Amino acid sequence: MKLKLGIPIGSLQQATIDLMSRAGFNLTVRPRSYYPSIDDDEIEARLIRPQDMSRFVEKGVVDCGLTGNDWVAENGSDVQIVAEMMYSKQSLMPFRWVIAVPEDSPIQKVEDLEGKRISTELVNVANRFLAERGVKAQVEFSHGATESKAPDLVDAIMDGTETGSSLRANKMRIVETVMTSCTQLIANKTAWEDEWRRNKIESLSLLFQGAMAARFKVGIKMNVSGKDLPNVLELLPAMKKPTVSPLANGAGYAVEAILDEAVVRTLIPELRRKGAEGIVEYPLNKVIS
Repeated sequence: MKLKLGIPIGSLQQATIDLMSRAGFNLTVRPRSYYPSIDDDEIEARLIRPQDMSRFVEKGVVDCGLTGNDWVAENGSDVQIVAEMMYSKQSLMPFRWVIAVPEDSPIQKVEDLEGKRISTELVNVANRFLAERGVKAQVEFSHGATESKAPDLVDAIMDGTETGSSLRANKMRIVETVMTSCTQLIANKTAWEDEWRRNKIESLSLLFQGAMAARFKVGIKMNVSGKDLPNVLELLPAMKKPTVSPLANGAGYAVEAILDEAVVRTLIPELRRKGAEGIVEYPLNKVIS
């Protein structure tokens, strides 16, 4: 038995491969092939466009897959949401779909879009959003380069952004955020009801989330004398409590903790001044809470 896993092709592809690597899976994508090899005999991977992923998961073409909740919403797919995966191609900021207009546009709020033309890839999401606000506008599908269409072809755009830098570079002004999106692990509902597949999907979810939790954390271990131990422990903002183990022959204690990587560069000199010795910092692949 194999679990059919959809891997997003395109902008999220490398970030997904990196995530899987940290989770313990070696995924190899061969040129001109949509079937990556993976070092797990129970998984069959398939590259699928994020825009199409939820439809193929809903139909059972694949048992589960990774895609943005924006495309799940656009397709109106009836799928099982297993977990949110906060990773992206550029940053850890949430991906936003926003309505934007040229800097000199008279449009200041959503209601000003009444009777206007809007270009976007998420036509269904845009129409639902406008309907909720009681605004009637002409929403047109964009095949790409959405930012280039205003003001010559349309009055406004609804486009995706992480930092807003591209919009600013194209002299666009954000009017309102329509939705935020992050990558999700989604599953086919029939597959989710199957005990073996569900266990496999839940195991993947656990490993993926553990890999994401470890991205900005490191492990640190050191030796400390008994008299210096209280002062060293005061410095350690560990996830719970540091692990303290006695050394042989009463030589002191071994102390180990998981810390945010950003604090370690300032913490290590302080630990040394408080009496810690043999300090070792090491990377983490996964942190499972």
